Amino acid sequence: MSPEPLLQGPRIFRPTTANLARLAALLRRGELVGVPSETVYGLAADALNPAACAKIFAAKGRPTTDPLIVHLASAADLGRVARTNPAALALATAFWPGPLTLILPKLAIVPDLVSAGRPTVAVRVPAHTVFRRLICLAGCPLAAPSANPFGYISPTSAAHVRDGLTGTSLRAVLDGGECRVGVESTIVDLTNPSRPRLLRPGGLNAAAIERVLGQKLGLPHSKTIVAGTAAPAPGMLSRHYSPQTPLTLHSRLDARDAAKLATDEVCLLLRRPANADLRMLPAERVRCLRWLSERGDLETIAKNLFSTLRALDGEGWRRIHAAEVSGVEGLAPAINDRLRRASA
Repeated sequence: MSPEPLLQGPRIFRPTTANLARLAALLRRGELVGVPSETVYGLAADALNPAACAKIFAAKGRPTTDPLIVHLASAADLGRVARTNPAALALATAFWPGPLTLILPKLAIVPDLVSAGRPTVAVRVPAHTVFRRLICLAGCPLAAPSANPFGYISPTSAAHVRDGLTGTSLRAVLDGGECRVGVESTIVDLTNPSRPRLLRPGGLNAAAIERVLGQKLGLPHSKTIVAGTAAPAPGMLSRHYSPQTPLTLHSRLDARDAAKLATDEVCLLLRRPANADLRMLPAERVRCLRWLSERGDLETIAKNLFSTLRALDGEGWRRIHAAEVSGVEGLAPAINDRLRRASA
């Protein structure tokens, strides 16, 4: 029987040796643990235990048509859960540990619940050393989608996990600090290695993957999945990563646009406005401005995106206005993908 929900929220544990051993024991008993990664925080369970994985879906309110990503301690473990191919091994060698998830034919040991009934499995090796230590101690691969209510903004701190999943069966969160990348992993479908497909842009730019493969990545047959249909990978629903506050996405946005907003709407900029632009605005309009970075670098924008959206969601605004990133370099595709799904 699952433990009763804790209304005061799960306990946050520092990553000491004793705490890691304690949390690994919880995972072996089929319980849930909130875990840090370089991308976002995950809600982990033994990936080979269907009853444990069922608790993930229950705690998140996640439909069983949305598959889970299986996390390994090392690329050497890939053959335990999936059928490999030369393309997958080349990408694993180049980018693991790191923010890359591969879709491969699954082995029978992987429960159908984990793969949404599909014959494939999503697999990656996280770059967060504390997470990998926990996987090693648990002695099993860990299924770990983002540790938040399904469809809401992904968590990038242990406090986000606690706040979002209080009242569920989650009892423990491992605190590994703020997430370094801040957006989820890139997902590549290699079930047909001669025709690799990009299913979700993420923390690794597609161009780097294409250089290793020596060919272009195709796009999914459909970039979005209709609710109720089994998805080939997580994060493909048209609306996802969404604040409760409505979000309107613009191709461009600057400080002067704040003057056109109602006073209960907020303008989320990619970078800090120039002081001259701020001085041009009345004080009540400056109050309606937020920004994701000081200088507009993509790494800082991505790292701050989800935490800033969460903060704005708690400030009582009627609407959030945000701008897309220009170009396709670096983390731009991942940032724009999250913003588009948040505003769908």
